[in-house]
Amino acid sequence: MSPKFHTLQVSEIRRETEDTVSIVFTIPKDLSNDYHYLAGQYLTLRSTIADEDIRRSYSLCSAPHETSWRVAVKKVLEGKFSTFANQDLKVGDSLEVMTPMGKFAINTDSKNENSYVFFAAGSGITPVLAMMKSVLHCEPNSNVTLFYGNKNFGSIIFREEIEGLKNEYMNNLRVIHILSRESLGNKIQKGRIDTEKCQKLYDAFLKDTEISGVYVCGPEEMIFAVKDEMISKGVDEHKIHFELFNTSTNSQKKIQELVEDENAVKSNVKIIIDGDEIDLLLTSDGESVLDAAHRVGADLPFACKGGVCCTCKARILEGEARMTVNYSLEQDEIDAGYVLTCQAHPTTENLVISFDD
Repeated sequence: MSPKFHTLQVSEIRRETEDTVSIVFTIPKDLSNDYHYLAGQYLTLRSTIADEDIRRSYSLCSAPHETSWRVAVKKVLEGKFSTFANQDLKVGDSLEVMTPMGKFAINTDSKNENSYVFFAAGSGITPVLAMMKSVLHCEPNSNVTLFYGNKNFGSIIFREEIEGLKNEYMNNLRVIHILSRESLGNKIQKGRIDTEKCQKLYDAFLKDTEISGVYVCGPEEMIFAVKDEMISKGVDEHKIHFELFNTSTNSQKKIQELVEDENAVKSNVKIIIDGDEIDLLLTSDGESVLDAAHRVGADLPFACKGGVCCTCKARILEGEARMTVNYSLEQDEIDAGYVLTCQAHPTTENLVISFDD
């Protein structure tokens, strides 16, 4: 089932830090099944701001057992939606909210006796907090280690809630804060989570641990530092899961740049969504499938348009396409024919893509 927007009412707004609020939505009973989610998944919020259709994806920081739908929005410089959410949004207001999505998620089992390791930086704590709460609540014989990087003590999002979890689950949870602009009295907790820091953190806290899963959320540089270090220590790559909340400058340039090709393929593209069909004529060096469809008025799902969120995922039924970048599809999904339509360009004369498969 393709993701859909519904109009939901804001029931609570809570100030988490000076530049971050968390927002709770009321889910009508007739939509409760549509908004079922796994810990770690996200909601895409949509609003018209200054006559512009703005969409942003925010991870749920609530866990499913809490029967709540709460997201956190950190204000970023010149961020249109984040500024609106932090300064103008009020309880009782309504927003269009897409049904939950995302593969950065965790399934829990009360029989598990696992050791989970989480790395987060800044607002990357949002999905990580949801997954931690799910594990601690649903797996009494599992344990959790969190490495959480921030600028200073005052910028730690959900600080009180994390402390509350430490008190409640004293034997199952340990939290190690790493601060870049403030000292906690020892070298290992000072700085940024980079390759060198990962090595030291592993040696100090994880050396004798049989790691069941590693979950990382933060900037690109941190994610790949953690991934490479964990692999070097013998952790199976398939046990390492991550979610980007931004990409590097070089990656952004790659997304925006398309080289004109004198041998470009002209392609008849058919898009299938909710049983309807949309026909387009595209070239392999032109617009992405998603942009071309929006240009002719088709309402295809999307959020980031940067190859990160996976909201625009669809399956190729006929023909082939290339992606400019891909930060979210796994290789088995690509092998099964899935592409990110925001990054997809046809390479065959006929291309059929379905959002319904």
